[in-house]
Amino acid sequence: MFLSYNKGMNILQEFDTIAAISTPIATGGVGVIRISGEKSFEIAENLSHKKDFKPNYITHGWIYDGDKKVDEVLILPFKAPKSYTGEDVIEIHCHGGVNIVKKILHLALKNGARYAERGEYTKRAFLNKKMDLSQAEAVADLIDSKTEDFVMTSAKNLSGVLGDKIKSIRKTLFDALSKITAAIDFPEDVKEPDNGYLISEFEKSIKKIDNILSTANTSNVLRQGITVTIAGCPNVGKSSLFNTLLNMDRAIVTDIAGTTRDVLKETLDFGIPVTLVDTAGIRDDEEVSKVEEIGIEYSKQSLSDADLVLFMYDASKGMTEEDKAIWELVKDKKNIRIASKSDLANIDTDDLKISTKTGEGIDELKTKIKEAVCDVNPENLEFSTNQRQQDCLRKARESLVMSLDGAKRGELQDMISIDLKSALLALDEITGEVITDEILNNIFDHFCIGK
Repeated sequence: MFLSYNKGMNILQEFDTIAAISTPIATGGVGVIRISGEKSFEIAENLSHKKDFKPNYITHGWIYDGDKKVDEVLILPFKAPKSYTGEDVIEIHCHGGVNIVKKILHLALKNGARYAERGEYTKRAFLNKKMDLSQAEAVADLIDSKTEDFVMTSAKNLSGVLGDKIKSIRKTLFDALSKITAAIDFPEDVKEPDNGYLISEFEKSIKKIDNILSTANTSNVLRQGITVTIAGCPNVGKSSLFNTLLNMDRAIVTDIAGTTRDVLKETLDFGIPVTLVDTAGIRDDEEVSKVEEIGIEYSKQSLSDADLVLFMYDASKGMTEEDKAIWELVKDKKNIRIASKSDLANIDTDDLKISTKTGEGIDELKTKIKEAVCDVNPENLEFSTNQRQQDCLRKARESLVMSLDGAKRGELQDMISIDLKSALLALDEITGEVITDEILNNIFDHFCIGK
């Protein structure tokens, strides 16, 4: 494994003592300053005027600046390797005032620590083998989770579910490579593994990789979210649906055409992060004002940018020529057709019937939104993958397919082993068994400071 060093950081800085504020910089009940490295206990003793901290036991006391009391605190000491980073760690829990936590951090830096880089605590946990790289990435996902479902999925990754699946595939392939290598190195003593055995193992591994990749789209949706745009003619109930889904009166609702003249956006948790967009009703009318005309242009742009369009028409009127013209704009995009105001008309249609007054069809609409963009139910997702991990899996699969083809053609097994090694290297990038400086820095540079 290649160790990674942040820009401007030399090898002596990589494992020196670091400190940072681990809670948001804002007024709150509690603030936490985390110190990690061999000087952690010494710094805590200097700041608290206490000695002999007992690992894993809370110590109550004060933080001092010289002889002056700064704040009454709780100090949590952790002795290596039984800590988050695998090093000596001190956590100082103080009152959550902005100036208090900054002052204590300043005192820690003054007494021998340096300011931690982005993600450096988790990076050290990885380098000290407290977690693999997939688990380290799960930490960032947990912090950045936009929905409850993604919190649960990220927690599964943190517990090692994805890493275990990768290691299982790796073991299968490593065993096959070991048998090939032994036969190459000791041809008189070890027989080459049967090609049938190799074919079977490669096919099983490809299937396992495909099963992981089958969740890639849902993983990406959970992580990044989607944009859902409500579209239709004026007065079909777009703003009413917008308010109903938000469970608040966000958009103005009247029976006057052209009430909505701008694009309204709000973020929702439907099990997936959804940016819901309410648009101005699209119409071609001489009475359209300049302001409404601009709103209509914004609406058309929102339709172009949308991941999913909720196309609405008034069920009490049926599909009018104006509705059909708008449908032509959205029919080639991923969409859900909605017959609104179903409480005013009983029409026979395969379109989803909803009423914002009675609540008919609203829960079904939420389900359909998830089904339209997710390959599997997010609630049932066993693990998630990010783009980097997906790219590694695809590289591993490509190399495995070449190994499989070679085994089927009866190629020399030392040639098959070349592609097999490439597959193993790609899998090792996921867990961090093999990693480059550039990749490692890129991953941890996206963390927040203090984690």
